[in-house]
Amino acid sequence: MSGKRKVLLLTGASRGIGHATVKRFSNAGWRIITCSRDAVPPECKRDPNWTHHITADLADPADVEHFVVEAKRSVDGALHALVNNAGVSPKAPTRERLGVLNGNLEDWQRVFQLNFFVPLTLARAFAPALAEGKGAIVNITSIAGHHVHPFAGSAYSTSKAALSALTREMAADFARLGVRVNAVAPGEIETAMLSPETAVLLPRIPLNRLGIPSAHLLTRAADQA
Repeated sequence: MSGKRKVLLLTGASRGIGHATVKRFSNAGWRIITCSRDAVPPECKRDPNWTHHITADLADPADVEHFVVEAKRSVDGALHALVNNAGVSPKAPTRERLGVLNGNLEDWQRVFQLNFFVPLTLARAFAPALAEGKGAIVNITSIAGHHVHPFAGSAYSTSKAALSALTREMAADFARLGVRVNAVAPGEIETAMLSPETAVLLPRIPLNRLGIPSAHLLTRAADQA
């Protein structure tokens, strides 16, 4: 890249797909601003491109406000990519799927807050910076948003389906700003979110293995879509 470095803002950065995405963008020379409930791993703090991490629980609306203020101060100009990766998929104490008939509505509200309303809130908050950078938004949805999944609960699945629909609407609305919006819908990826029971799904996967948190597709979605 020539001139000023491109800037990435990513949520859910401390592990899994989010952490792998940060590494991929860092290898490409981007300046990186992140958020997660946990601090970044010590070895990642030495990454010179990972310039700022904000510890916040985005399932809490008060923390969202704090994050937006801090992140805007860190972006300070054009933003070239917003990756909405943070998500939650609650399970029952017995690890069973939380369906429509079990669990409480407070869990549903928390899931939708993080999986659906946070991407909407951040897209609106950073629309001017994204327009200035002619950037891109990538929403991380899920295959669970397209069909009934044996382990993903109803709140998670419907929140991801809603995020897929929101992505289409955002793509139409943000186009007038010169900002591209796309979604990536991962399948069974080997992250901390998966339960050990996921192994029974391997025969349904053509390669007969779980995916790994490689982030090259996210970078291509932000760069080329």
